[in-house]
Amino acid sequence: MVGIRYAASGKHSPSRRYVLVLVCIALLGVVLVSDFFWASSSSSAAASPYFSVRRSMRWFTLFPAIARAKRNAKGLKLSVPGRELNATFADLPAPHLEWEAMAEAPVPRLDGSAIQIKDLLYVLAGYGTIDYVHSHVDVYNFSANSWGGRFDMPKDMAHSHIGVASDGRYIYVVSGQYGPQCRAPISRSFVLDTETKEWHSLPPLPCPGTETICPCYPAVEGRLHVMGGSKEDRHEPATEHWSLGVKDGKALESEWRSEMPIPRGGPHRACIVANDRLLVIGGQEGDFMAKPGSPIFKCSRRHEVVYADVYVLGDDRRWKELPPMPKPNSHIEFAWILLNNSIVIVGGTTEKHPLTKKMILVGEVLRFDLGSMEWTVIGRMPYRIKTTLVGFLDGWLYFTSGQRDRGPDDPSPRKVVGSTWRTRLRL
Repeated sequence: MVGIRYAASGKHSPSRRYVLVLVCIALLGVVLVSDFFWASSSSSAAASPYFSVRRSMRWFTLFPAIARAKRNAKGLKLSVPGRELNATFADLPAPHLEWEAMAEAPVPRLDGSAIQIKDLLYVLAGYGTIDYVHSHVDVYNFSANSWGGRFDMPKDMAHSHIGVASDGRYIYVVSGQYGPQCRAPISRSFVLDTETKEWHSLPPLPCPGTETICPCYPAVEGRLHVMGGSKEDRHEPATEHWSLGVKDGKALESEWRSEMPIPRGGPHRACIVANDRLLVIGGQEGDFMAKPGSPIFKCSRRHEVVYADVYVLGDDRRWKELPPMPKPNSHIEFAWILLNNSIVIVGGTTEKHPLTKKMILVGEVLRFDLGSMEWTVIGRMPYRIKTTLVGFLDGWLYFTSGQRDRGPDDPSPRKVVGSTWRTRLRL
C-alpha cells in the first residue's frame, strides 16, 4: 500500500529515486551493448562472400517510420529513430568484385534488348537519347572483345522495349515501342535468322497495346510465351499471357493462343525458362506516359510501383509464388543469366526515394539458387545502372549499356552509356 500511495501522490523516497536511477543506467547499458553487437554482426556479414536474403532484408527494413517522417527537408536526409535516410539507403551490403573495362559499344543504349548465342551477344534497338532511337543490331564478340557485324532492323519494327527470345539460331522479336519519347507500342513481331541475317514476319500479338513484354523460349511444348508489359497508354499494367508454336524460325500457328494470365502485370521484368519451368521476376506497375496533347509524345512521369515478386508456372498451368527478391527490382529484362542452377541478375531500379521521389538505381549482383530457393547478394557493380544487357562466357560475367547513376553518393539516373564490363564469377 505504501508503494501505491507514493505513486498516487507523486512522491518518492530517496531509496526509491536511487533505484530508478540505477534502472535507467542499466537500460542504457543494455542498449549500448546491443548496438555494439549489431554493428559487429553487420560488418562481418557485409564481408561475407555471399550475403543471404534474410540478412540483407534486415538492412532494407531499417526505416519503418519513413512514411510518417516526412518533414520540410530540402536535402537527401531524413531523420528517423536512430538513423538517417540518405540517398543511398536502398543499397545492400555486398562483397567486392574486380571489374575489367572491355570494348565500348558503338552507341549508348537505354531500354535496348539483347540475346546471347554462343560467344556472340546480339544487341538490338534502344534509345540513344530520349529523342533518338536505334534501328539496327550491334554484335559483341566475347572471345575477341570486339564489336562488329552491324545490320539494320526492319523499318516497321519497334525501336525499344521489345521482347526478345532465341532457340540458339533464330531470334524472335515481339511487340515494343515504335519511335522516340513515349509513343504508343505496336503489336508487330519478327524473327531473325542469325546465320543469314534475314528477317521474317510473325503473327502480330492480339493486344496491340502491349509493350515491354516478357518473352520466353523454349518453354512448355516448344512454344514462344509472352506476357505482361503495359497497355497502349504505357501506364496501365497488362496481365495477358500468350503463346505461339514456333519451330526453326517459323510460326506453326496463324495466331497467338491465350494462356493463364500472370498474377501481377507490368513491364521491365525478367522472364526466364529454367529447368523446364517459366519464371517471372521483379518488374513494376506503371511507367512514363505521353504528355496529353504533345505532338512529339513527350514523356511525362506517372506513379510507378516497383516490386520484388517472383512467380513460376506450374505443371497445372497455374502461377505460384516463390521467395521474393532482396528488394524490389525493375528494368531487368535482359540483365540476367542462367548459371549452375542459379539465376544471376545485374543492376536494375528499385522503389523511388520517399522524399525526393527520384528514381533509385541498383548496383548489386543478385543470385537466386533454384535448388535452395534462396536469394543472395554476391557482388557490387562498378556503379549502379539499369537496363543492362548481360552475357556469360568461360567464367566471365559481362554487362554492357544502360543508364548509370550520378556517382557513388547519388543513385539517381543520369547518363546513358555504352560501356562494357566483365568480372570473374564462379558459383
